[in-house]
Amino acid sequence: MIRINLLPHRELKRKARQQQFAILAGLTVSLGMLVIWGVHEMVMDKIDHQNGRNQYLRDEITVLDRQIAEIKSIKEKIQEMLVRKEIVESLQGNRIKVVHMLDEVARQLPEGVYLKSLKQTNEHLHLAGYAQSNAGISTLMRHLDASPWLESPLLIEIRAATENGIRLSEFDLNVKLTELPEEEGRPRGNEVAAKITAAVGQP
Repeated sequence: MIRINLLPHRELKRKARQQQFAILAGLTVSLGMLVIWGVHEMVMDKIDHQNGRNQYLRDEITVLDRQIAEIKSIKEKIQEMLVRKEIVESLQGNRIKVVHMLDEVARQLPEGVYLKSLKQTNEHLHLAGYAQSNAGISTLMRHLDASPWLESPLLIEIRAATENGIRLSEFDLNVKLTELPEEEGRPRGNEVAAKITAAVGQP
């Protein structure tokens, strides 16, 4: 009977299987590393992309913050301008009231009555002047009481006086201001000035 030694053949087959396993394992490891590298690159690319978007958003937020600050500054300037406008309008309105108040006082002075001073304190006027007679003072008070811009005249004092050798009655009185009504054809400033100049002239 012939005997055949199969050990070398089996050893060769075993080594071949080991080589195949090693190659397969190497390919598997390489493929796994390639997949891991690909995933890593993809993740890093997404991170870089997100970082870019975040930086863009931060830049836009900075621009918006600057614009908001500019808008706030503009609003503050507009508010300051509105306040100044109201102040100017108030001053102009008060100036108009003063002009018409002086004009009204000048128009209410009867003949023979002259003012030497006129002072406003809040809603009251203090008038001081001279009259050729006490009747002139009474007439002045009636005129002031009948005026739509003045009311409640109150005589404080009458005393005898002499000016340039003429006997006169010197008086002091108060009168209250009322709200000035709207009226067409109000006198111009130069007309009022002329009337006031005549009213406060000495007898």
